[in-house]
Amino acid sequence: MENIKKIETILKKLKISKTQKGCSTGGNWFGSGKLINSYSPVDGSLIGKIHTGNNNDYEKAIKEAQKAFISFRKIPAPERGNLVRLLGNKIRNNKRELGELVSWEMGKSLQEGLGEVQEMIDICDFAVGLSRQLYGLTMHSERPNHRMYEQYHPLGTVGIISAFNFPVAVWSWNVALAWVCGNVCIWKPSEKTPLCSIACQNFISEVLKENNVPTGVSCLINGDKKIGELMSDDSRINLLSATGSTKMGKDVAKRVGARLGKTLLELGGNNAVIITQNADIKHAISNIVFGAVGTCGQRCTSTRRVIIHESLIEKVKIELKKAYKQLRIGNPLDESNHMGPLIDQDAVNNYQIALKKIINEGGEIIVNGGVLEGEKYLSKNYVKPVIAEIKNNTDIVQKETFAPILYLIKYNGDVENAIKIMNDVKQGLSSSILTRDLKESEKFLSYSGSDCGIANVNIGTSGAEIGGAFGGEKDTGGGRESGSDAWKAYMRRQTNTINYSSEIPLAQGINFNLDL
Repeated sequence: MENIKKIETILKKLKISKTQKGCSTGGNWFGSGKLINSYSPVDGSLIGKIHTGNNNDYEKAIKEAQKAFISFRKIPAPERGNLVRLLGNKIRNNKRELGELVSWEMGKSLQEGLGEVQEMIDICDFAVGLSRQLYGLTMHSERPNHRMYEQYHPLGTVGIISAFNFPVAVWSWNVALAWVCGNVCIWKPSEKTPLCSIACQNFISEVLKENNVPTGVSCLINGDKKIGELMSDDSRINLLSATGSTKMGKDVAKRVGARLGKTLLELGGNNAVIITQNADIKHAISNIVFGAVGTCGQRCTSTRRVIIHESLIEKVKIELKKAYKQLRIGNPLDESNHMGPLIDQDAVNNYQIALKKIINEGGEIIVNGGVLEGEKYLSKNYVKPVIAEIKNNTDIVQKETFAPILYLIKYNGDVENAIKIMNDVKQGLSSSILTRDLKESEKFLSYSGSDCGIANVNIGTSGAEIGGAFGGEKDTGGGRESGSDAWKAYMRRQTNTINYSSEIPLAQGINFNLDL
């Protein structure tokens, strides 16, 4: 009851009603689709009811976005950066409340909820600086008295489809960069975390209103997968940034590809940590445990596999068992707990199916799992984190299970054997090697090393900073978001050549003489 009263207070401060329209163009709320309920995985309580959008609501939003783009793209990039700065300040001033809402609606620990909101603040700060650094290139022309250069222009409307596990951060990665690049945005959040999206839309609506910016610059459409399909099929969506499962990403890619559109896909991960003979074991255990159980194993960068030299595997088992005994599982708003619940019963069912498959495929359970029961566990979504020793080529290991299940896989010989095992999955998001040997770390980072988009040395697979480009290869999608030069995905490149001579020379020395 205490938690429910607290969440009601938070919703009031974040200007979210118990029954809420789920679609918005900068503060103008609407929604004529079906009513969906948002239940907290923490205790199963009903947090709010949301009227989702239908085809007509989507059409209204896309037209508002197109209209807003005409004027928004003309605003100088540093001024657009200032709008992002103001958005970051709104988020900063409501960090605690938004972090608690993320924790309550998604189920991650409060520390992780606050960390996710801090990530939003960080990307806003990054984007503000970026707004003065949208650099092109100048190059020498082969023709006399000619100048060549490249410049970047906004694409238009950026569609954003986000997943439940990071209900606010991934949206902020996209909207902050899209805005400074001169684009407008339409966001379809996960049906499992709609209230978090409404809180973010309220922040952004205030910024738009206070600065007389067209409301269509930021649109929100809560809805089911049909809204995502509309976005995928719509040629008015100039870039579709989608985060979710590989299955979902393949459908998006197929639909967008059919219209020769642009995608930015952040999909599944099957992330591995290599522990070599030269690793610091104490250091290794700390990295592995957070990677495996953080967000209850529901991060795309969660550590799924630990590939251990055969000489160390028994020692690693002992140390992991000790560490797992210290884990505290329960209400994620209690900051003494390390791990909260899975998102819903579907996730619990997938977890239980995976445990059966581990046994059926020859695995050995090292730390037992199961659904947790008792007064301490306020819903049926709490599970025990599991450790199993198994072979890498089994079907269950090859697939990503969004749950706190960690696979131990031994290797023999040198580090090349471990790298081969690590790369022998379809996904390619995040990877790590734990070693004090420089040669091993350099082999891991070389062209013949990790085939993932993220490769770390002596840190885990989870917890990327916004300064680096985030994304992966193979079935992970190949997209890049957040830092570095990821902004280029949100713009179209244009090559310009200017002739300031009185002649008309052609490239490659071609003569095309006319008597004019």
